[in-house]
Amino acid sequence: MQVLVTGGAGYIGSVVAAELRKSGHEVVVVDNLTHGYREAVGDGTEFIAGDIADRQKLDEIFRTRKIDAVMHFAALIEAGESMQAPERYFRNNTAGTLALLEAMLAAGIRQMVFSSTAAVYGEPERTPIEETDALRPANAYGESKLLVERMLAWFHRVHGFRYASLRYFNAAGAAGNLGEAHHPESHLIPLVLQVALGQRKSISIYGSDYPTPDGTCIRDYIHVLDLAGAHLLGLEALKRESQLIFNLGNGRGFSVREVIETARRVTGHPIPEVEAPRRPGDPAILVAGSEKIRRELGWAPRFPDLAAIISSAWDWHTRHPHGYDAPATTEC
Repeated sequence: MQVLVTGGAGYIGSVVAAELRKSGHEVVVVDNLTHGYREAVGDGTEFIAGDIADRQKLDEIFRTRKIDAVMHFAALIEAGESMQAPERYFRNNTAGTLALLEAMLAAGIRQMVFSSTAAVYGEPERTPIEETDALRPANAYGESKLLVERMLAWFHRVHGFRYASLRYFNAAGAAGNLGEAHHPESHLIPLVLQVALGQRKSISIYGSDYPTPDGTCIRDYIHVLDLAGAHLLGLEALKRESQLIFNLGNGRGFSVREVIETARRVTGHPIPEVEAPRRPGDPAILVAGSEKIRRELGWAPRFPDLAAIISSAWDWHTRHPHGYDAPATTEC
């Protein structure tokens, strides 16, 4: 198949694009490079600089290439920022996706694997969260993704659109030369590793009095290669299914203190920590149940161990201490 990967120069999109090529698919990446990196697009993968909201650009892509399906990763992802500027998230994530869907329909392309998020659930009533649980986003980011899921359901109903929506929490780890690089960084594992690299003095723990075994928040971390595998399975499943919605979880959650302590063991660095007040809206436990995709598609995490996840990230960060903004080094 020839697959268009939107946001394919970003963290998860670049890994999925690489795995698609390994599986024999032809890949075209479109990315506006706002948060992606040209260096993350592998040799042999066609790269197009462009925005999903640019209908003229999309029409040209679909007219000049035989695209069979779209994997859609292009999105803003910072929940906190979405509560400061929700308009950016609805314009980029929701309206941008509508432009993409309209262009796909005009070109006769009706298959999409959508990178959704467990943020569509909001404050969970139970954990692990299941696909049938209530959808009540607690921030504009989650709402912008939920609106896309609702559009996909209507496009399926009215236009026969086939789609797989994959909801997951915290992608982590690295895949060879592809890793996580955000500016500014807001995700726990790379922040902890920046302390180990001497780029930060300490890591902040926001709240230590939660109703969890060690008092810190528990989150679901899943290796980026496991996410990629699920996306490829979803693409294959659309040959026989027309509407798929799956959670993707590691099978258990890890507390903030567990992440920090594991990073200390992996890196051999002390990683000082500083306790700080809770952040508004941070639930105590967020873990996505993934029994449905395990049962229906036979998916299972290959790298569920937290130490293995952090080790792969540490390897990448030691070789790319400044992300993609500087030449990689082999020094550790």
